[in-house]
Amino acid sequence: MNVPGGTAVPAARAGSRIRAAFEDREADAAFIPFLSSGFPRPADTPRLLERLAADGADIIELGIPFSDPLADGPTIQAASWRALEQGVTVESTLDQLAEISGELPPVVVFSYLNPILRMGVERFLARAEAAGAAGLLVTDLPVGSHPELERRLAGGALDLIPLAAPTTPRARLETILGHASGFLYYISRLGVTGARKALDASLEDQVRGLRKTVRLPVAVGFGISTPEQAAAVAGMADGVVVGSALIAALGRGETAFGELSAALSAAVRREA
Repeated sequence: MNVPGGTAVPAARAGSRIRAAFEDREADAAFIPFLSSGFPRPADTPRLLERLAADGADIIELGIPFSDPLADGPTIQAASWRALEQGVTVESTLDQLAEISGELPPVVVFSYLNPILRMGVERFLARAEAAGAAGLLVTDLPVGSHPELERRLAGGALDLIPLAAPTTPRARLETILGHASGFLYYISRLGVTGARKALDASLEDQVRGLRKTVRLPVAVGFGISTPEQAAAVAGMADGVVVGSALIAALGRGETAFGELSAALSAAVRREA
């Protein structure tokens, strides 16, 4: 398959559970919640993953805590730090995922590069695949920055999820898509993650333009905070990613977390 006027885009990875999750949604968008591993306590993570699945998550992003999460705003930064203080690691995160991945929708492991390098790329990929992960998103590995490493990450069994932003030029987007599978994560605003009061007025035009060009599903994240915003994004995109708002709710307690998760899921499915 090709981006019109540009670079070939890889066909859907054979057996990709992530791509299948989008296809199963038919007319609805996919609900993609983010959970920070080990927050508020390490023992909570399996139960919270199961709660997201029960609420109707189509794909789950599971964040590995890191000491310098430069793409994340204060909410996820604080959650990561609290998890690290309690001893959460890449290995402990994958161990927990392995215990319950068979009961979950496809899980995308969300990580910065340093924890992967510290474990060792081949070991990380083998452990993540064995744990049942379906995809990998490495926030601070721009396409083209380390071709050999990118080939190693993309050559495994996991879909390598790319990021694009409103400032991404057309030529750069074609390069990004040439290394991608699963779905395109479109950052809805400049800056770090975090809840916000309103969506960018130009977001719909941006996303609709992308969907005419890109052959991967397009999921939108960064700043989606309420069921109303999630419903609006679901009307224009293939998937809706919510992170900081859920982590903030979890900081108030599991009841608030569950209520928001269920409300977001319903909104994405136009059941609100």
